Amino acid sequence: MDDLIEMGQLAQQAEQQLSQLKTNTKNDVLRQMAEQLRQQSAEIVAVNKSDLAQATQLPDNFVDRLTLDESRIEQMAQGLEQVATLPDPIGNVDKMWRTEDELLVGKQRVPLGVIGIIYEARPNVTVDAFALTFKSGNAVVLRGGNEALQTNAYLVKCLQTVLINNQLNEHAVQILHDTSHETAQKLMELTEYLDVLIPRGSARLIQTVVQHAKVPVIETGAGNCHIYVDEFAQLKMATDIVVNAKTQRPSVCNAAEKLVIHSSVATQYLPVIAKALAAFNVELRGDERAKAILPTIEAATEDDWGREYNYYIMAIKVVDSVDEAIKHINHYNTKHSEAIITDNYENSQRFLQQIDAACVYVNASTRFTDGYKFGFGAEIGISTQKLHARGPMGLNELTSSKYIIYGEGQTRV
Repeated sequence: MDDLIEMGQLAQQAEQQLSQLKTNTKNDVLRQMAEQLRQQSAEIVAVNKSDLAQATQLPDNFVDRLTLDESRIEQMAQGLEQVATLPDPIGNVDKMWRTEDELLVGKQRVPLGVIGIIYEARPNVTVDAFALTFKSGNAVVLRGGNEALQTNAYLVKCLQTVLINNQLNEHAVQILHDTSHETAQKLMELTEYLDVLIPRGSARLIQTVVQHAKVPVIETGAGNCHIYVDEFAQLKMATDIVVNAKTQRPSVCNAAEKLVIHSSVATQYLPVIAKALAAFNVELRGDERAKAILPTIEAATEDDWGREYNYYIMAIKVVDSVDEAIKHINHYNTKHSEAIITDNYENSQRFLQQIDAACVYVNASTRFTDGYKFGFGAEIGISTQKLHARGPMGLNELTSSKYIIYGEGQTRV
């Protein structure tokens, strides 16, 4: 606990410096960090291979999340550079007005303070989290999974090197080397030093943090995402989107896990979509009506409808209306990302308005739910809660506000 308290104290000291940094300084540092990652790319891959060598008992989808290669490191570097191009929210005054007492009141953006992030497997979170917290003036304490400990520690070392080279406080980013559950629990209770805690990973991890943390939590969600193929959908578009949403990278939270399809097109469309998915070895499961059309698929169970597979598995539900689709999706979804494929404007609007999720698409893949794709440069996670932030969390979502008030000697009567 003493080590955590020291980390918290150091983070608070760093945050005081960060909150006062000029935008140009932050942008220059982020660009230098992008170059540092590129220069250290071979070393990062080598360290990552050491982690992978210990991951022989993990499922393939988990190993995919853990793996870094030249391409993914380049994406991380580009994410840093894109964050550098984004407007700096710190110090912005969202609005200003004069009261009946002639006070001039403004609402100004300020950092949250010290952010703790608990995450699993994906080393890119280390860099994304730092980029956004740094640009928004926050210090960050990271607790990654044991499976990527060496990779995460090396990435933090790269980031800290650039901070030191710019005479900035290296404790703007820190990582726990003790990944035990006991230490994670103590981190969740560090209310004196952490202003907010953000979990990112499996549903089990997220719920553990939500249930046990004493530090305020911004909940990021698992992704039981659906594609609804409406009776007015175009077959080719539906097939392309379903295949992309399921297979482009099945291990991530914005991959589609369920296909909901209107009964009037199911007989024609399902064999075509199933054949396209079979090319990627996707295992299909379905309700009775789907099995009547695709007799060789497995029967879906109640557990399937609420499950996030993160793998080449997809369950199929046949419905008789857009209202039935909406009801089914809202019952089983994790409020992450949902999509409708349709040429019917009324149905698309009904879906947009009635689906309870952070991101709702018309005629596009759920795989676009991503801070980078939304133009945020990177993301701290996909918030599925409704307080403070929802959807991909970029710079603005990592700020709070304070009121600044100008007077001319007024006193209250």
